[in-house]
Amino acid sequence: MQSPVVAGVDGSQESLAAAEWAAREAERRGRNLRLFHAWNWHPRPSDGARVDAAQRHLARQVLNQAEDRVRAVCPGVRLEEEQVLGPATTALLRASEHAELLVLGSRGLSGFTGFLVGSVALGTVARAECPVVLVRAGEEASDEHLPAADGSASTDTGYRDVVLGLDVAVPCDEVIEFAFEEARLRRSRLRAVYAWQEPSALGLGPGEISLVDDPGRADEWQGFLSAVLQVWRDKYPDVEVVETVVQEKPSTALVRAASQASLLVVGRRPPGRPAGPRTGPVTHAAIHHVGCPVAVVFHD
Repeated sequence: MQSPVVAGVDGSQESLAAAEWAAREAERRGRNLRLFHAWNWHPRPSDGARVDAAQRHLARQVLNQAEDRVRAVCPGVRLEEEQVLGPATTALLRASEHAELLVLGSRGLSGFTGFLVGSVALGTVARAECPVVLVRAGEEASDEHLPAADGSASTDTGYRDVVLGLDVAVPCDEVIEFAFEEARLRRSRLRAVYAWQEPSALGLGPGEISLVDDPGRADEWQGFLSAVLQVWRDKYPDVEVVETVVQEKPSTALVRAASQASLLVVGRRPPGRPAGPRTGPVTHAAIHHVGCPVAVVFHD
């Protein structure tokens, strides 16, 4: 059986937006959508049965609400539901073990671009081994598409770019393949972004000072990026690829590139020490400051 796209729902507006996005993604992939809700049970000994019944009723309402929203926007999606007892992060990580993709909601910052990412979403993103997509509250189907000729929102136009944040020094096949596949599913353009910064003169050894302000360095990085992507261009000949190399902080470059994107794809490596779940600084900046959905792809 094929793994489903899983959407974590808790009744919030951001989780309902995530469920809608996940439904569209499930249809693009030809997968089932599983609406997933976890709830905690902390009754007092005297009223355990009553509290248990009330909690289960509320959980059923959360799933019903999400199902209604999904059916309204994607009536043809194949739908599953699951509710479990236990801490949300632990439950979501367990669900992610059998998921094609896990989709979670994050509240948009009113008046600013970005996310308020809660502890459940952060803990899940930092530890899940399947790709995790964060979707802000208010995300709609038309946000993935280019505007109509008159500038109005539309779902009849082509998709906006899928943006891939790439480090050409340590490229990762899982992240690159995910981005190409998302662009293929949308028939959209893929914009691969690599940002580099000049090395500090203080960190260079004897004979390396010429690396600072080297006028040919940008061309070298452009060549590296093209070489990394060539095998994927060959594998996905129908995906139009735009390569962007900029001298800038990676986090700044990605936020700018994703401002008009349908999806940003970034990678996450395993934590370097067992001090708890972490994401790298670029991924951390992306999931907090990018307005479009952000896919975080685990890789070794």
